[in-house]
Amino acid sequence: MSSHIGLIIVGDEILSGKRADKHMPKVIELLAARGLALSYADYVGDSPERITATLHRAFSSADMVFSCGGIGATPDDHTRQCAAKALGVDLVLHPEAEALIRERMQDTAREQGVLYEANRPDNVHRLNMGMFPQGARIIPNPYNKIPGFSCNGPGGGAVHFVPGFPVMAWPMIEWVLDHEYPHLFNRSPQTEQSVIVFGAMEAALTPLMQRIEQQHARIRVFSLPSVDHPQYGRHIELGVKGPAEDVPAAWADLQTGLHAIGANCGPELVRKLQ
Repeated sequence: MSSHIGLIIVGDEILSGKRADKHMPKVIELLAARGLALSYADYVGDSPERITATLHRAFSSADMVFSCGGIGATPDDHTRQCAAKALGVDLVLHPEAEALIRERMQDTAREQGVLYEANRPDNVHRLNMGMFPQGARIIPNPYNKIPGFSCNGPGGGAVHFVPGFPVMAWPMIEWVLDHEYPHLFNRSPQTEQSVIVFGAMEAALTPLMQRIEQQHARIRVFSLPSVDHPQYGRHIELGVKGPAEDVPAAWADLQTGLHAIGANCGPELVRKLQ
């Protein structure tokens, strides 16, 4: 598996603005606590064609990818079917998922004080939530027992499917990280160091930025311009980020370069990324 980690958010309600996405900031937080970082995120509505295409790219990669939403059993939930199509396999009722869903239905009947009827049409329909692509493995759901699922792709990576509800999705994502990827935790600590540069134009700083990246292969240079910062006003935050052991040398070169062009520098900032 590569070092890239992706996130897919599924649902028209996100793209229409009915609901705000809370998953990406939380996933960033969960990853950072384990010394990992999110590489990219895709947002896709409830279009089977687009979901299938997005999942096909994910399965073709060597990445660790989390997909949130669309794994229910209502007509606007397409993710399970699209995952199977992207993998070229059948949807099958996962035996462990079936057992957990039946257990959940029995719990619900008991809580409501009614008899559990396994063959009642609505209960039979609920088993569709356990129809996963052939070869999938389950992700436990501590909230209501209805599992998510993980599938390996031909590209060497895996996609992990969880519900759209944060109260379910977030502990399930943590479970996947802690059970499948602990060997990746805190493997390459990352830091960034930056400085506030007043009165400079990005175009004037670009040659220096390019030179730093050419001389320090594992370092990325960034510039974040601001026109109305409440404290610094118009400025550029210019910095370097990358493996903790590589940052000091790149930072020293950046400082030297800024001094050489007579940049008006303000406060310096250091942040541990992982």
